[in-house]
Amino acid sequence: MSFDIALSGIQAINDSLDTTSHNIANAGTYGYKASRTNFASLVAGNQVTGVMVGSTTQNISLQGGILNTGRALDASVNGRGFFIARNSATNETQYTRVGIFDASKDGFLIDASNRKIQGYPIDPKSGTAGALGDLAIPTGSIPAVASEKVSYIGNLSADWNAPTTAWVTPPTPADAPDTTTFNMSKASVIYDTLGGKHTLTQYFARTGAGGPATANSVDIHYVLDGVEVGTPTTMTFSPTTGQMLTPDPSADAGSITLDLTAVPTTNGGALKSVVINYTGTTGFAGEATTSTNNADGYSSGTFSGVALGTDGSVIASYTNGQKQTVGRLALATFPDEGALTSVSDTSWVTSTTSGEPLVNAPGVGMGGTINVATLEQSNVDITSELVGLMTSQRNYQANSKVIQTESTMLQSLMQAI
Repeated sequence: MSFDIALSGIQAINDSLDTTSHNIANAGTYGYKASRTNFASLVAGNQVTGVMVGSTTQNISLQGGILNTGRALDASVNGRGFFIARNSATNETQYTRVGIFDASKDGFLIDASNRKIQGYPIDPKSGTAGALGDLAIPTGSIPAVASEKVSYIGNLSADWNAPTTAWVTPPTPADAPDTTTFNMSKASVIYDTLGGKHTLTQYFARTGAGGPATANSVDIHYVLDGVEVGTPTTMTFSPTTGQMLTPDPSADAGSITLDLTAVPTTNGGALKSVVINYTGTTGFAGEATTSTNNADGYSSGTFSGVALGTDGSVIASYTNGQKQTVGRLALATFPDEGALTSVSDTSWVTSTTSGEPLVNAPGVGMGGTINVATLEQSNVDITSELVGLMTSQRNYQANSKVIQTESTMLQSLMQAI
């Protein structure tokens, strides 16, 4: 009997050593979860007859260390949750903590095992999220968008003197306005419907050119590609607070509208009416400054790459400098994630005891958040594994000693007989 008991101990220890060696071998595997061998007694009737391996469990809930990779398509989960991947060959949904992603040649977000990552596709125009599914990445071109808004914020100095000469429209597009007719100019680039660039220049002049200056009042003239457009704007400021009074920030949002629809272009593209918003512009004494001067719209562009945002957004980049959010990763959490069935050391599928996945965007519900340009390392504790290795060695030696002692006793008995 003691032979069989000691032999069962040696067999169980061999199985335990397999688990320990597997953990040590995968100490550098991203997203790997350490396993543990659990022993159980062998019982026949009311008598203990040895030991066996009762189960092997993975420590799924313990998060590994976070490694900064600097790669825009690497991601790790901070907290609970798994990335969702669909195996295209079997259509099986699998769950993993390894966030090594890339764009496939057919325009989908995939992981290192060539599985399609699941998430919520987002319409770049409306920002509306769709149903959970494969995350498609539009790798073609995006069309040009004509400019419709210009934002300008600055300080138009109250110390300006009125220009010595009254404003004169440039005689030809090649002629620049006379510098004695304005105090400051600022140019903005706007786009037509075909993506053609046009320069809209604002010329600021203290009211009262050619004579006494009008306090707290500035005239603005608009020149598009050398041709004066629209009606000049007179901007006035409060003499006590220096804040803009007209255009009225409360009545018309501090904006004026330039109708450019009739202005011809050399490429045949059409210009749209442009709303220029001056809200925030001041008329204080001192230096004239500009803090904001930008326009919307852009030229057409082709796909140049994809990256992840900190909220799990999938962001496509284009050669025209534009970025569009085209999707958002999804994370799955489980009532009992420890009961998931392992299909590899870094991927799992649902089981009858794990419960159905609860799928949400990162940071929603029980799901964790996303760390971009990082990967989760193995949660193997090398020190603990080495200590366990030494313990297994001592147990193996002890069971071997039992067999040796039993053999010696039998030998002595045979000699006596």
